[in-house]
Amino acid sequence: MKVQEVILRALSGAISWFAAAEILGVSVRSMRRYRVGLAKHGYTGLLDRRRKSPSPRSVPAAEVTRVLTLYRERYRGWNVRHFYQTVCREHGVKVSYTFVKQALQGAGLVSKLKARGRHRRRRERRACFGELLHIDGSKHVWLARVPEERQSLLTIVDDATSKVLYSQLWSEESTHAVLVALRETVETYGIPAGLYSDRASWAFETSKAGQPVSKTHLTQVGEVLKRLGVEHIPSYSPQARGRSERMNGTLQGRLVNELAVEGARTIEDANRYIREVYLPRHNKTFSVAAQEVESAFVPAGDVDLDDVFSRQFVRQVGKDNVVVLGKLGLQIAKQPGRRTCSGLAVVVKLRLDGRVSVHRGPQILGWFDSKGRPVDAAGPVESRKRPRLPTRTLDRRRTTAAGPQRPQAPAAGS
Repeated sequence: MKVQEVILRALSGAISWFAAAEILGVSVRSMRRYRVGLAKHGYTGLLDRRRKSPSPRSVPAAEVTRVLTLYRERYRGWNVRHFYQTVCREHGVKVSYTFVKQALQGAGLVSKLKARGRHRRRRERRACFGELLHIDGSKHVWLARVPEERQSLLTIVDDATSKVLYSQLWSEESTHAVLVALRETVETYGIPAGLYSDRASWAFETSKAGQPVSKTHLTQVGEVLKRLGVEHIPSYSPQARGRSERMNGTLQGRLVNELAVEGARTIEDANRYIREVYLPRHNKTFSVAAQEVESAFVPAGDVDLDDVFSRQFVRQVGKDNVVVLGKLGLQIAKQPGRRTCSGLAVVVKLRLDGRVSVHRGPQILGWFDSKGRPVDAAGPVESRKRPRLPTRTLDRRRTTAAGPQRPQAPAAGS
């Protein structure tokens, strides 16, 4: 070990000064003189033996001890950049980032990173804000104070600016969680031009592992994106979605530690902190300006997002006028002008708030709550036109967002 490393470990409290004297092979009296010189001349003056007098820019030993103690007792496990930004903001540390990094490495509190791999070329960002969004879920122990539980952090990042548009913890990365994230993003910013994701089960159907995704058999999320006119792009390797993977690494290195310091133990408390404190600070630090000022987001306008973001299933009405959806039995009431609904092919729409509706074309046969109990009587056939989605105009291409389409029957065995 270097003399510098031994002294830094003694300053941080990792070892005692008696142990430091034994490691360096000096007497306790000599180590006592080292400590006096450290307090009198400063950290740099003690370690740099080539000069006759201590440097006027030397860092006081008390400040070095304070920084190392803060990291060891409160911010253990934080990456150096995050720790440096936090102590400068919260504790008034004035020394340079390089000094803090070398001090932490010398004290053995932070390990030196391995050399990077071979050179890779990064894909250029999209030009417009909202032209391409990345969505990804990361399964991790996000709540360090509850280490026996693992949660999924669902994040939506803009490709042009690296701005995090949505980030929330869920118990699992499910279709419902993804639709809620997309719904909130559309309500806040508008309809994006494209969405980039991995080939998770909620995103695509793949006939065989390693094969291209199906473009005809769409998942529930795929159907929603089709109604919105959003291009859904699959990723076939982790390297291809490097921007979202790097974002997950940044969040794991920062958010876990901040939630631990905050004392968050539940998903609700963590999501409140992420939404109110972390995301504004994160976007201020890491987001960049887009190459073009024009936004590619299209306002949703008067589009019925409850209908667009509903999960839709084709079912047949039984002889007892009951539609079965999973464990729910939806009893269809007597419809005006029709003796029975038995045998009809209907569309059951399961909305994000738990409500369920049964449709036959433009006619609503019934509304139900999350437990299948009717909440509204069926009305006459609706004659109003369906709301049209807005038209998207971009440089070098024009894409028209498709309106809500009638869902097709799922393939056999699905």
